[in-house]
Amino acid sequence: MIGLELHVQLDTREKLFCSCPTTMDGNVLGTVSRYLRASPGETGEVDKAAIYESKKARKFTYQISNSCLVELDEEPPHEPNKDALRIALQIAKLLHCKIQPEIYFMRKIVVDGSNTTGFQRTALVARNGYVKTSWGKVKIETVMLEEDACSKVDDTTFNLSRLGIPLVELTTEPGAETPEQARELAERIGYVIRSVRTKRQLGSIRQDVNVSIPGGARVEIKGVQSLTAVEKCVELEQERQLNLLSLRPRIATLKISSIKDVSTAFVNTSSFLKPP
Repeated sequence: MIGLELHVQLDTREKLFCSCPTTMDGNVLGTVSRYLRASPGETGEVDKAAIYESKKARKFTYQISNSCLVELDEEPPHEPNKDALRIALQIAKLLHCKIQPEIYFMRKIVVDGSNTTGFQRTALVARNGYVKTSWGKVKIETVMLEEDACSKVDDTTFNLSRLGIPLVELTTEPGAETPEQARELAERIGYVIRSVRTKRQLGSIRQDVNVSIPGGARVEIKGVQSLTAVEKCVELEQERQLNLLSLRPRIATLKISSIKDVSTAFVNTSSFLKPP
């Protein structure tokens, strides 16, 4: 089964929580450095993954560009951009979603350096919609309005130009079964997205593809950029999992007493992933 998660930048003049422009500017005016720590989320609990990240005590550098004190977390966020909310509601209505009676911004904890605050502001706009395809309706589970993250320069350096650009996140149910259906699903949602004011440049639409097969595991493929790539990624991931499943009976007959790290066997191959 295949589901999609799409992140779409909205074509507004100003960012979601301040009056800074939404154009990506390469002009760096200066830098600031920060250490981020984990904080409680909406449930009052501190995420274990966030605690693990904050214990690394990494020093993050932020390039100041098309930003103000809001992006630097030195000033409270302004009122949400009404234009961005209007576009998010248009997308939700076009996808036949049920609009939330009240919309609240929440905190999604992230301490990987992609946001100066240590969390992302996100709001549930609508739920339970659908998109029509050649094999039937596929459910749209949620439509979220949130602030985009910083653009990454290197492992600990980020640029503030993109931080705060209004972003709509769409998630579908796992309603496609073949690579061709996954492509069509992405294409149909793309028609809706392009009918309203959304940005068009490279990187303004980011698709994550979730793939699972009976007996296998759900795998998320992040940042798929094109329809052709959606189809190819699904095809290769399904093939990979089927190959692993075919090895299961043979592995079950082996007497393995312990798990051994064999990473060194791949050091001089193109398959070796060097540690950062």
